[in-house]
Amino acid sequence: MPTIPESHTAPSPVIARQAWSVLIVSTVAFTVCFMVWMMFGVIGIPLKKTLGLNATEFGLLTATPVLTGSLIRVPLGIWTDKYGGRIVMTVLMASTVPAIWLMAYATAYWHFLVIGLFVGLAGGSFSVGTPYVARWFPKQRQGMAMGVYGAGNSGAAVNKFVAPALVVAFGWALVPQVYAAVMLLTLIVFWLFSSSDPTHLVPSQTKFSDQLRTLKDPRILKYCQYYSIVFGGYVALSLWMVQYYVGEYGLDIRVAALLAACFSLPGGVLRAIGGILADKYGAHSVTWWVLWASWICLFLLSYPQTDFTVLTVDGPRTFHIGLNVVAFTLLMFALGTAFAFGKASTFKYISDEYPTNIGTVSGIVGLAGGLGGFILPIMFGALMDLTGIRSSAFMLMYGVVWVSLVWMYWTEMRRTEVMGPRETTSPIARQLAD
Repeated sequence: MPTIPESHTAPSPVIARQAWSVLIVSTVAFTVCFMVWMMFGVIGIPLKKTLGLNATEFGLLTATPVLTGSLIRVPLGIWTDKYGGRIVMTVLMASTVPAIWLMAYATAYWHFLVIGLFVGLAGGSFSVGTPYVARWFPKQRQGMAMGVYGAGNSGAAVNKFVAPALVVAFGWALVPQVYAAVMLLTLIVFWLFSSSDPTHLVPSQTKFSDQLRTLKDPRILKYCQYYSIVFGGYVALSLWMVQYYVGEYGLDIRVAALLAACFSLPGGVLRAIGGILADKYGAHSVTWWVLWASWICLFLLSYPQTDFTVLTVDGPRTFHIGLNVVAFTLLMFALGTAFAFGKASTFKYISDEYPTNIGTVSGIVGLAGGLGGFILPIMFGALMDLTGIRSSAFMLMYGVVWVSLVWMYWTEMRRTEVMGPRETTSPIARQLAD
Protein backbone atom coordinates (compact mmCIF):
# COMPACT_ATOMS: atom_id res chain seq x y z
CA MET A 1 0.00 0.00 0.00
CA PRO A 2 1.42 3.43 -0.91
CA THR A 3 2.58 5.55 1.97
CA ILE A 4 0.83 8.76 2.86
CA PRO A 5 2.98 11.83 2.30
CA GLU A 6 4.58 13.13 5.47
CA SER A 7 2.78 16.42 5.08
CA HIS A 8 -0.46 14.50 5.59
CA THR A 9 0.67 12.62 8.67
CA ALA A 10 1.92 15.69 10.53
CA PRO A 11 0.39 18.72 8.81
CA SER A 12 1.82 22.15 9.47
CA PRO A 13 -0.51 24.89 10.79
CA VAL A 14 -0.59 26.46 7.32
CA ILE A 15 -1.61 23.19 5.66
CA ALA A 16 -4.19 22.57 8.40
CA ARG A 17 -5.75 26.00 7.79
CA GLN A 18 -5.81 25.36 4.06
CA ALA A 19 -7.42 21.97 4.61
CA TRP A 20 -10.25 23.43 6.67
CA SER A 21 -10.72 26.33 4.27
CA VAL A 22 -10.97 23.88 1.37
CA LEU A 23 -13.43 21.70 3.29
CA ILE A 24 -15.69 24.61 4.26
CA VAL A 25 -15.95 26.30 0.85
CA SER A 26 -16.25 22.95 -0.91
CA THR A 27 -19.14 21.97 1.37
CA VAL A 28 -20.88 25.29 0.70
CA ALA A 29 -20.39 24.80 -3.05
CA PHE A 30 -21.76 21.26 -2.90
CA THR A 31 -24.78 22.45 -0.87
CA VAL A 32 -25.65 24.99 -3.56
CA CYS A 33 -25.09 22.45 -6.34
CA PHE A 34 -27.35 19.95 -4.60
CA MET A 35 -30.00 22.63 -4.04
CA VAL A 36 -30.02 23.33 -7.78
CA TRP A 37 -30.00 19.61 -8.59
CA MET A 38 -33.18 19.09 -6.53
CA MET A 39 -35.00 22.13 -7.94
CA PHE A 40 -37.66 20.12 -9.80
CA GLY A 41 -38.74 18.47 -6.55
CA VAL A 42 -40.57 21.74 -5.72
CA ILE A 43 -41.15 23.66 -8.95
CA GLY A 44 -42.25 20.41 -10.57
CA ILE A 45 -45.51 20.55 -8.57
CA PRO A 46 -46.92 23.70 -10.24
CA LEU A 47 -45.43 22.51 -13.54
CA LYS A 48 -47.27 19.21 -13.19
CA LYS A 49 -50.57 21.08 -12.94
CA THR A 50 -49.72 23.55 -15.71
CA LEU A 51 -48.50 20.92 -18.17
CA GLY A 52 -51.09 18.29 -17.19
CA LEU A 53 -48.54 15.57 -16.34
CA ASN A 54 -49.34 12.13 -14.95
CA ALA A 55 -47.28 10.53 -12.17
CA THR A 56 -44.85 8.83 -14.56
CA GLU A 57 -44.22 12.04 -16.53
CA PHE A 58 -43.70 13.91 -13.27
CA GLY A 59 -41.20 11.27 -12.17
CA LEU A 60 -39.29 11.64 -15.44
CA LEU A 61 -39.28 15.44 -15.10
CA THR A 62 -37.81 15.36 -11.59
CA ALA A 63 -35.32 12.63 -12.51
CA THR A 64 -33.90 14.16 -15.70
CA PRO A 65 -31.27 16.36 -13.98
CA VAL A 66 -30.26 13.35 -11.89
CA LEU A 67 -29.37 11.40 -15.06
CA THR A 68 -26.75 13.89 -16.24
CA GLY A 69 -25.37 14.39 -12.77
CA SER A 70 -24.91 10.63 -12.52
CA LEU A 71 -23.35 9.93 -15.91
CA ILE A 72 -20.81 12.74 -15.55
CA ARG A 73 -19.51 11.47 -12.21
CA VAL A 74 -16.97 8.96 -13.51
CA PRO A 75 -15.13 11.37 -15.84
CA LEU A 76 -15.32 14.10 -13.21
CA GLY A 77 -13.72 11.81 -10.62
CA ILE A 78 -10.92 10.92 -13.05
CA TRP A 79 -10.37 14.55 -14.05
CA THR A 80 -10.22 15.50 -10.37
CA ASP A 81 -7.45 12.96 -9.81
CA LYS A 82 -5.57 14.36 -12.80
CA TYR A 83 -6.21 18.13 -12.77
CA GLY A 84 -7.26 18.86 -9.19
CA GLY A 85 -10.60 19.56 -7.54
CA ARG A 86 -10.28 23.34 -7.53
CA ILE A 87 -10.16 23.68 -11.31
CA VAL A 88 -12.72 20.97 -12.07
CA MET A 89 -15.27 22.26 -9.52
CA THR A 90 -14.94 25.82 -10.80
CA VAL A 91 -15.50 24.84 -14.43
CA LEU A 92 -18.40 22.59 -13.45
CA MET A 93 -20.27 25.30 -11.54
CA ALA A 94 -19.65 27.87 -14.28
CA SER A 95 -21.11 25.52 -16.91
CA THR A 96 -24.45 25.24 -15.07
CA VAL A 97 -25.23 28.95 -14.64
CA PRO A 98 -26.60 29.61 -18.18
CA ALA A 99 -28.81 26.50 -18.11
CA ILE A 100 -30.25 27.37 -14.70
CA TRP A 101 -31.14 30.87 -15.91
CA LEU A 102 -32.76 29.60 -19.13
CA MET A 103 -35.05 27.32 -17.12
CA ALA A 104 -37.23 30.36 -16.32
CA TYR A 105 -38.07 30.79 -20.01
CA ALA A 106 -39.08 27.19 -20.79
CA THR A 107 -42.72 26.65 -21.77
CA ALA A 108 -43.09 23.08 -23.10
CA TYR A 109 -42.48 19.76 -21.39
CA TRP A 110 -39.59 18.88 -23.69
CA HIS A 111 -37.98 22.27 -22.93
CA PHE A 112 -37.75 21.34 -19.26
CA LEU A 113 -36.38 17.89 -20.05
CA VAL A 114 -33.61 19.22 -22.30
CA ILE A 115 -32.60 22.12 -20.05
CA GLY A 116 -32.82 19.79 -17.05
CA LEU A 117 -30.08 17.65 -18.57
CA PHE A 118 -27.69 20.62 -18.50
CA VAL A 119 -28.80 21.78 -15.04
CA GLY A 120 -28.09 18.23 -13.86
CA LEU A 121 -24.35 18.76 -14.32
CA ALA A 122 -24.45 20.32 -10.85
CA GLY A 123 -25.07 16.86 -9.41
CA GLY A 124 -21.65 15.69 -10.55
CA SER A 125 -20.02 17.96 -7.98
CA PHE A 126 -19.98 15.14 -5.46
CA SER A 127 -17.37 13.16 -7.38
CA VAL A 128 -15.19 16.26 -7.55
CA GLY A 129 -15.32 17.33 -3.93
CA THR A 130 -15.02 13.90 -2.32
CA PRO A 131 -11.45 13.11 -3.47
CA TYR A 132 -10.56 16.82 -3.36
CA VAL A 133 -11.27 17.27 0.36
CA ALA A 134 -10.19 13.75 1.38
CA ARG A 135 -6.62 14.27 0.22
CA TRP A 136 -6.22 17.33 2.42
CA PHE A 137 -6.63 15.19 5.57
CA PRO A 138 -4.77 12.19 7.05
CA LYS A 139 -6.33 8.78 6.50
CA GLN A 140 -7.71 8.50 10.03
CA ARG A 141 -9.74 11.68 9.46
CA GLN A 142 -10.81 11.18 5.87
CA GLY A 143 -14.15 9.68 6.90
CA MET A 144 -14.88 12.86 8.85
CA ALA A 145 -13.79 15.10 5.96
CA MET A 146 -15.88 13.25 3.39
CA GLY A 147 -18.80 13.16 5.82
CA VAL A 148 -18.67 16.92 6.36
CA TYR A 149 -18.45 17.51 2.61
CA GLY A 150 -21.28 15.06 2.01
CA ALA A 151 -23.43 17.07 4.42
CA GLY A 152 -23.89 19.32 1.41
CA ASN A 153 -26.70 16.87 0.56
CA SER A 154 -28.68 19.14 2.89
CA GLY A 155 -29.03 21.37 -0.17
CA ALA A 156 -32.12 19.24 -0.82
CA ALA A 157 -33.58 20.61 2.42
CA VAL A 158 -32.46 24.17 1.63
CA ASN A 159 -34.34 23.85 -1.64
CA LYS A 160 -37.47 22.90 0.29
CA PHE A 161 -37.18 25.99 2.48
CA VAL A 162 -36.38 28.50 -0.28
CA ALA A 163 -38.21 27.33 -3.41
CA PRO A 164 -41.77 27.03 -1.97
CA ALA A 165 -41.61 30.58 -0.58
CA LEU A 166 -40.50 31.91 -3.97
CA VAL A 167 -43.15 29.87 -5.81
CA VAL A 168 -46.00 31.12 -3.61
CA ALA A 169 -44.84 34.76 -3.59
CA PHE A 170 -43.60 35.24 -7.16
CA GLY A 171 -44.31 32.11 -9.20
CA TRP A 172 -42.07 29.20 -10.16
CA ALA A 173 -40.10 31.13 -12.84
CA LEU A 174 -38.25 33.22 -10.25
CA VAL A 175 -36.73 30.12 -8.63
CA PRO A 176 -34.21 29.29 -11.42
CA GLN A 177 -33.27 32.98 -11.74
CA VAL A 178 -32.46 33.24 -8.04
CA TYR A 179 -30.62 29.92 -8.12
CA ALA A 180 -28.50 31.04 -11.08
CA ALA A 181 -27.42 34.16 -9.15
CA VAL A 182 -26.63 32.09 -6.06
CA MET A 183 -24.56 29.63 -8.10
CA LEU A 184 -22.53 32.45 -9.66
CA LEU A 185 -21.81 34.01 -6.26
CA THR A 186 -20.83 30.62 -4.83
CA LEU A 187 -18.46 30.07 -7.75
CA ILE A 188 -16.61 33.31 -6.94
CA VAL A 189 -16.36 32.50 -3.21
CA PHE A 190 -15.13 28.98 -3.94
CA TRP A 191 -12.35 30.20 -6.24
CA LEU A 192 -11.18 32.82 -3.74
CA PHE A 193 -10.96 30.54 -0.70
CA SER A 194 -10.02 27.13 -2.14
CA SER A 195 -6.46 25.91 -2.76
CA SER A 196 -4.50 23.45 -4.90
CA ASP A 197 -1.77 20.97 -3.93
CA PRO A 198 0.21 19.34 -6.78
CA THR A 199 1.05 16.34 -4.56
CA HIS A 200 -2.65 15.36 -4.59
CA LEU A 201 -2.69 14.71 -8.33
CA VAL A 202 -2.36 11.35 -10.01
CA PRO A 203 1.00 11.27 -11.89
CA SER A 204 0.65 12.63 -15.42
CA GLN A 205 1.99 9.41 -16.97
CA THR A 206 -0.95 7.46 -15.54
CA LYS A 207 -3.24 6.44 -18.39
CA PHE A 208 -7.02 6.69 -18.45
CA SER A 209 -7.20 2.91 -18.92
CA ASP A 210 -4.97 2.41 -15.85
CA GLN A 211 -7.41 4.34 -13.69
CA LEU A 212 -10.41 2.46 -15.05
CA ARG A 213 -8.76 -0.94 -14.43
CA THR A 214 -9.63 -0.58 -10.75
CA LEU A 215 -13.29 -0.89 -11.65
CA LYS A 216 -12.85 -4.61 -12.38
CA ASP A 217 -12.71 -5.22 -8.63
CA PRO A 218 -15.96 -7.05 -7.68
CA ARG A 219 -16.11 -5.23 -4.34
CA ILE A 220 -16.90 -2.02 -6.19
CA LEU A 221 -20.12 -3.56 -7.54
CA LYS A 222 -21.21 -4.25 -3.97
CA TYR A 223 -20.48 -0.69 -2.88
CA CYS A 224 -22.48 0.51 -5.88
CA GLN A 225 -25.44 -1.50 -4.61
CA TYR A 226 -25.15 -0.02 -1.13
CA TYR A 227 -24.90 3.50 -2.47
CA SER A 228 -27.81 3.08 -4.85
CA ILE A 229 -29.94 2.71 -1.71
CA VAL A 230 -28.54 5.24 0.72
CA PHE A 231 -27.86 7.95 -1.87
CA GLY A 232 -30.10 6.95 -4.78
CA GLY A 233 -32.99 6.40 -2.39
CA TYR A 234 -32.26 9.69 -0.66
CA VAL A 235 -32.29 11.63 -3.94
CA ALA A 236 -35.43 9.87 -5.19
CA LEU A 237 -37.40 10.40 -2.00
CA SER A 238 -36.21 14.02 -1.71
CA LEU A 239 -37.69 14.64 -5.15
CA TRP A 240 -40.85 12.67 -4.40
CA MET A 241 -41.82 13.67 -0.87
CA VAL A 242 -43.30 17.14 -1.40
CA GLN A 243 -45.87 15.91 -3.89
CA TYR A 244 -46.43 12.82 -1.70
CA TYR A 245 -47.43 14.99 1.26
CA VAL A 246 -49.63 17.13 -0.98
CA GLY A 247 -51.41 14.11 -2.49
CA GLU A 248 -51.56 11.79 0.55
CA TYR A 249 -52.39 14.31 3.27
CA GLY A 250 -53.77 17.28 1.30
CA LEU A 251 -51.21 19.76 2.64
CA ASP A 252 -50.25 23.17 1.27
CA ILE A 253 -47.01 23.13 -0.74
CA ARG A 254 -45.17 25.19 1.91
CA VAL A 255 -46.21 22.88 4.76
CA ALA A 256 -45.50 19.83 2.61
CA ALA A 257 -42.00 21.12 1.79
CA LEU A 258 -41.31 21.88 5.45
CA LEU A 259 -42.27 18.36 6.51
CA ALA A 260 -40.35 16.83 3.60
CA ALA A 261 -37.28 18.67 4.89
CA CYS A 262 -37.51 16.49 8.02
CA PHE A 263 -36.20 13.72 5.77
CA SER A 264 -33.83 15.76 3.58
CA LEU A 265 -32.14 17.76 6.34
CA PRO A 266 -30.92 14.90 8.57
CA GLY A 267 -30.17 12.90 5.43
CA GLY A 268 -27.61 15.57 4.56
CA VAL A 269 -26.36 17.23 7.76
CA LEU A 270 -25.90 14.02 9.77
CA ARG A 271 -23.64 12.57 7.13
CA ALA A 272 -20.73 14.18 8.97
CA ILE A 273 -21.61 12.17 12.08
CA GLY A 274 -21.79 9.06 9.93
CA GLY A 275 -18.24 9.75 8.76
CA ILE A 276 -17.01 10.07 12.35
CA LEU A 277 -18.76 6.81 13.32
CA ALA A 278 -17.25 5.05 10.30
CA ASP A 279 -13.78 6.27 11.32
CA LYS A 280 -14.31 4.94 14.85
CA TYR A 281 -16.23 1.68 14.33
CA GLY A 282 -15.44 0.84 10.71
CA ALA A 283 -17.40 1.08 7.49
CA HIS A 284 -18.70 -2.50 7.75
CA SER A 285 -20.39 -2.16 11.17
CA VAL A 286 -22.04 1.16 10.38
CA THR A 287 -23.34 0.01 6.98
CA TRP A 288 -24.77 -3.23 8.41
CA TRP A 289 -26.87 -1.43 11.01
CA VAL A 290 -27.87 1.27 8.53
CA LEU A 291 -29.39 -1.36 6.25
CA TRP A 292 -31.34 -2.94 9.09
CA ALA A 293 -32.68 0.42 10.31
CA SER A 294 -33.72 1.26 6.74
CA TRP A 295 -35.42 -2.12 6.37
CA ILE A 296 -37.56 -1.52 9.49
CA CYS A 297 -38.54 2.03 8.49
CA LEU A 298 -39.44 1.05 4.93
CA PHE A 299 -41.50 -1.92 6.14
CA LEU A 300 -43.69 0.42 8.21
CA LEU A 301 -43.83 3.10 5.50
CA SER A 302 -44.93 0.56 2.89
CA TYR A 303 -48.29 -0.16 4.51
CA PRO A 304 -51.01 1.77 2.62
CA GLN A 305 -53.98 3.54 4.14
CA THR A 306 -56.39 0.65 4.70
CA ASP A 307 -60.02 0.31 5.80
CA PHE A 308 -61.36 -3.17 6.57
CA THR A 309 -64.58 -4.54 7.97
CA VAL A 310 -64.84 -7.31 10.58
CA LEU A 311 -68.05 -9.20 11.29
CA THR A 312 -68.45 -9.15 15.07
CA VAL A 313 -71.21 -10.50 17.33
CA ASP A 314 -72.67 -6.99 17.35
CA GLY A 315 -72.57 -6.65 13.57
CA PRO A 316 -70.00 -5.31 11.08
CA ARG A 317 -67.30 -3.01 12.43
CA THR A 318 -64.91 -1.01 10.25
CA PHE A 319 -61.31 -0.36 11.24
CA HIS A 320 -58.68 1.92 9.72
CA ILE A 321 -54.93 1.23 9.59
CA GLY A 322 -52.51 3.78 8.26
CA LEU A 323 -49.82 6.26 9.23
CA ASN A 324 -50.94 9.74 10.17
CA VAL A 325 -48.80 12.68 9.12
CA VAL A 326 -46.90 12.79 12.43
CA ALA A 327 -45.96 9.09 12.47
CA PHE A 328 -45.06 9.24 8.78
CA THR A 329 -42.76 12.24 9.30
CA LEU A 330 -41.03 10.63 12.29
CA LEU A 331 -40.32 7.49 10.27
CA MET A 332 -39.00 9.60 7.39
CA PHE A 333 -36.71 11.42 9.83
CA ALA A 334 -35.35 8.08 11.06
CA LEU A 335 -34.90 6.86 7.48
CA GLY A 336 -33.08 10.06 6.52
CA THR A 337 -30.74 9.65 9.48
CA ALA A 338 -29.95 6.06 8.50
CA PHE A 339 -29.29 7.07 4.90
CA ALA A 340 -26.96 9.85 6.09
CA PHE A 341 -24.83 7.40 8.07
CA GLY A 342 -24.88 4.91 5.19
CA LYS A 343 -23.67 7.45 2.63
CA ALA A 344 -20.67 8.25 4.80
CA SER A 345 -19.84 4.64 5.66
CA THR A 346 -19.96 3.54 2.01
CA PHE A 347 -17.32 6.10 1.09
CA LYS A 348 -15.25 5.12 4.11
CA TYR A 349 -14.95 1.70 2.45
CA ILE A 350 -13.53 3.47 -0.62
CA SER A 351 -11.00 5.68 1.20
CA ASP A 352 -9.77 2.64 3.19
CA GLU A 353 -9.40 0.27 0.24
CA TYR A 354 -8.52 2.62 -2.65
CA PRO A 355 -6.46 5.47 -1.12
CA THR A 356 -4.62 6.28 -4.36
CA ASN A 357 -7.65 6.05 -6.65
CA ILE A 358 -10.42 7.72 -4.66
CA GLY A 359 -11.55 9.92 -7.53
CA THR A 360 -12.12 7.12 -10.03
CA VAL A 361 -13.77 4.70 -7.58
CA SER A 362 -15.93 7.39 -5.97
CA GLY A 363 -16.98 8.39 -9.48
CA ILE A 364 -18.28 4.94 -10.40
CA VAL A 365 -19.95 4.40 -7.01
CA GLY A 366 -21.44 7.88 -7.24
CA LEU A 367 -22.66 7.02 -10.74
CA ALA A 368 -24.52 3.99 -9.36
CA GLY A 369 -26.07 6.08 -6.61
CA GLY A 370 -27.07 8.78 -9.04
CA LEU A 371 -28.60 6.31 -11.46
CA GLY A 372 -30.62 4.97 -8.55
CA GLY A 373 -31.84 8.52 -7.96
CA PHE A 374 -32.78 8.76 -11.65
CA ILE A 375 -34.53 5.41 -12.06
CA LEU A 376 -36.42 5.30 -8.75
CA PRO A 377 -38.64 8.42 -9.24
CA ILE A 378 -39.71 7.13 -12.65
CA MET A 379 -40.52 3.74 -11.10
CA PHE A 380 -42.35 5.47 -8.24
CA GLY A 381 -44.57 7.23 -10.77
CA ALA A 382 -45.11 4.13 -12.88
CA LEU A 383 -46.08 2.06 -9.83
CA MET A 384 -48.52 4.72 -8.65
CA ASP A 385 -50.12 4.95 -12.10
CA LEU A 386 -50.32 1.14 -12.21
CA THR A 387 -51.56 0.41 -8.67
CA GLY A 388 -53.00 3.70 -7.48
CA ILE A 389 -51.14 3.19 -4.18
CA ARG A 390 -48.79 5.99 -3.17
CA SER A 391 -46.91 3.87 -0.63
CA SER A 392 -45.85 1.52 -3.46
CA ALA A 393 -42.72 3.72 -3.65
CA PHE A 394 -41.70 2.46 -0.22
CA MET A 395 -42.58 -1.11 -1.14
CA LEU A 396 -40.08 -0.89 -3.99
CA MET A 397 -37.38 0.56 -1.71
CA TYR A 398 -38.06 -2.17 0.85
CA GLY A 399 -37.29 -4.83 -1.75
CA VAL A 400 -34.07 -3.10 -2.80
CA VAL A 401 -32.85 -2.99 0.81
CA TRP A 402 -33.53 -6.73 1.14
CA VAL A 403 -31.15 -7.36 -1.77
CA SER A 404 -28.35 -5.43 -0.07
CA LEU A 405 -28.88 -7.13 3.28
CA VAL A 406 -28.63 -10.56 1.70
CA TRP A 407 -25.59 -9.54 -0.35
CA MET A 408 -23.81 -8.09 2.65
CA TYR A 409 -24.52 -11.15 4.77
CA TRP A 410 -23.08 -13.58 2.21
CA THR A 411 -20.03 -11.49 1.33
CA GLU A 412 -19.13 -9.94 4.69
CA MET A 413 -21.09 -11.14 7.72
CA ARG A 414 -20.46 -14.88 7.16
CA ARG A 415 -16.71 -14.17 7.19
CA THR A 416 -16.84 -12.28 10.48
CA GLU A 417 -15.39 -14.06 13.49
CA VAL A 418 -18.05 -13.92 16.22
CA MET A 419 -16.64 -16.51 18.67
CA GLY A 420 -12.91 -15.82 18.54
CA PRO A 421 -10.32 -16.43 15.83
CA ARG A 422 -10.88 -19.30 13.42
CA GLU A 423 -8.67 -22.38 13.80
CA THR A 424 -6.05 -22.36 11.06
CA THR A 425 -4.82 -25.92 11.77
CA SER A 426 -6.65 -29.09 12.78
CA PRO A 427 -6.17 -30.75 16.24
CA ILE A 428 -4.39 -33.70 14.56
CA ALA A 429 -1.97 -31.36 12.80
CA ARG A 430 -1.19 -29.65 16.11
CA GLN A 431 -0.50 -33.03 17.77
CA LEU A 432 1.86 -34.01 14.96
CA ALA A 433 3.61 -30.65 15.30
CA ASP A 434 4.07 -31.26 19.04
